[in-house]
Parts: sequence; C-alpha cells; structure tokens
Amino acid sequence: MNILIEGLLFPEGPAFDREGGIWLVEKEAGNLIYYKDNQYSRIAVNGHPNGIAIDKNGIIWFCDSQQNSIRCYDPFDKTCTTIATKIAGKPLKMPNDLCFDTEGNLLFSCPGNDLEDGTGYICCLHKHGALTKIHTGLFYPNGLAFAADNCTLFVAETGTKWIWKMHWNSLTQQVENIEKFIETGGLIGPDGIAFDQDNQLYAAIYGSQHILSIDTKNKTTEKIPTPGKNPTNCALDPKGIQGLMITEAEKGQLLQWNSTKKGLL
Repeated sequence: MNILIEGLLFPEGPAFDREGGIWLVEKEAGNLIYYKDNQYSRIAVNGHPNGIAIDKNGIIWFCDSQQNSIRCYDPFDKTCTTIATKIAGKPLKMPNDLCFDTEGNLLFSCPGNDLEDGTGYICCLHKHGALTKIHTGLFYPNGLAFAADNCTLFVAETGTKWIWKMHWNSLTQQVENIEKFIETGGLIGPDGIAFDQDNQLYAAIYGSQHILSIDTKNKTTEKIPTPGKNPTNCALDPKGIQGLMITEAEKGQLLQWNSTKKGLL
C-alpha cells in the first residue's frame, strides 16, 4: 500500500477524470483536492464536501452534507454552483454519495447523521432538472455505484451493514427488483463502493481497517488491509495503470493499492 497524500482532514470520494487525474474531497476542511503526477492542489469550496461524481463534460459534482446540497465545480472556469438544496420543500437529508447513469441522471444518497434513523433515502436528479426520491426507508444509505452493465445499482446501507442490489430503469427513473446482496460485517459498516470492469465490487468498510473485495458472481470476498481503521471510499483507474485509490479518514491519507484491474468511468 502506497501513501500518496497525508495530513488530510477526512478525505472521501476519490474519482478519476478522463485524463487520469484523481479528484477527492477533504470534507472537514471544505476542500476539493486534485492529484496528478505526484502533485496535488486544494480548491476551497467551503461546507462539507462528501462524495464525487464526474460528468461527461468533466464537471465535478459533489454532495455537501453541511449545506444539505448537491453542488458542482467547473475546473475549466473555476466556478462552484449549488444545484439542489430541497426536495418537496424540505432540506435534503445530508447528501453523502452520488453517481451518474448513462443518460446523465444523477443518483445520490441522503442518510442523515444517525445510523439507526431508518428514514434515509436515495434521490434522482433528472437530467431535465426534476428531483425525486426513488428509494426510502433506509438506515444510513451511503456509497452507491453501477455495475458494468450500467443498470444494476448497488447501495451500501451502513446502518445494517448490508449492500443492496437493484435494477435501475433509466426510462422510468425507478428502481426495481430490490434485494439484499451481501452483508459486509465490520465495526461500523460499508461506506463508499466501486466496481471494476469485471464486476468485482470494492467496498470501504469503515471502522474495520480494510477494503472488502467482492466477487459478485459467487459472493466470495477478500480483504485489502489499510493503514488506518476508517477507509471511506475507493476508485479504480479506468486505464488499469494507477490501481485502486483509497481515502482513509483516521490517518487522513490518499492511498494507492497496486492493481491492473480497470475501473468504470
């Protein structure tokens, strides 16, 4: 395991852009971080930026759990814009993580701040601007990611330590065939998740000092140990060169685990 950056204040949400750069957040410092070629820079956005998803135009979308909002940063003109703050007239419930479908709809989780709450939900910000809840009644819904088929959605529910599997219908913007996939265990539970192109699922198990690598065909698992107890998220290089990038909150690190597996953009 290689340490790329140290001294970060709660890093989260690594994501690769199309040029091989890595974006992540420094949640408790209110920063985005851009890392490439062994150098990094901080971009102050305030609030508590959390997950990251990059759209086809290279715009950096992120959750802000302090401002209860979905925001985006344009790295080309260096502007930051708040996109959504309320649903049905009520503030969003501390947005946490997000991902795009192939049609450009943005899915994101809203867990609140209590693992035992049971009123967490997942939203869809439609490409034409409408915002709807697509799944409710969850105990701290956290990381979410599409498998390689771009329609099977996996959701980490930290409060129950389960990862859920469901079909996302991009035409109706609804989830179907919802089922429990695997219980991850761990002291706290699964946080961020990511897929490689072979449908291997990687889950950061917060509080338990490892990334859980899950073969989605037969549900066999392997543990990738981390230096600190609190891995928050991970992402695989789509080119299969830079390996698995891991954010870890206890020691404040961006980590690199060598792998030739290719991630999904």
